[in-house]
Formats: sequence, C-alpha cells, structure tokens
Amino acid sequence: MSGPDLERLMQRAQEMQQKLNELQQDLARRSVEGDAGAGLVRVVMSGDLRVQRVEIEPSILGAGDPEMVQDLIAGAVNAAIANAQQMVQQEMQRAAAGNLPFPGGGGTGGPQAS
Repeated sequence: MSGPDLERLMQRAQEMQQKLNELQQDLARRSVEGDAGAGLVRVVMSGDLRVQRVEIEPSILGAGDPEMVQDLIAGAVNAAIANAQQMVQQEMQRAAAGNLPFPGGGGTGGPQAS
C-alpha cells in the first residue's frame, strides 16, 4: 500500500471512529422499554444499558408474594436489556452498511473482491 493510499485509509478510519462515537452518544440518549407480567412491571432503559425508571403496578406490592415481584422485575429488566441490545445491533448494522473499508466488505472505502 503506497503513502497516499495509506493516508486515505487512515483518514477513513478516523472518520468511521468519529461516526461510531456519535452513534454511541445517540444510542445513550435513546430509551427502550421492557415489561413483565402483562405490564405489571415496566423498565425503561437507555441504549447504553442504564436503567432509567422502574414502574411497578401498586396492586402487586400488597399481594404478599415478594418472590413474584422480584421475578417480574428481573424479567422486565432482562426484556429491556434485550430490546436495547437489539436496537444497538440494528443501528450498528445500519451504520456499517456500505462503510466498511475492507476487501469484499461491500463498502465504498476499499477495493471490492473479484
């Protein structure tokens, strides 16, 4: 790889890193939800997997079954994590489409495999 090609590749890598950082910041500002028990427990989580809010239907708190409440909270948190991970994966795929500078990567930044 010659000097100008290497410089172009390095510039492209820096641009991709900047876009990745911007995407990560954007995802951290987004929220997803997960629920359990047909909505008895609802968790709101950011795209960087931080729990923002837990909502519990008051009627289940007085039911005298703390294990059920614990299970519902765990289920809602796990559902929110799965939803956040799915959102991140979709956005990363969308960002990578056409931007991979690797041979055969289908991107605009590098040579195509023949």
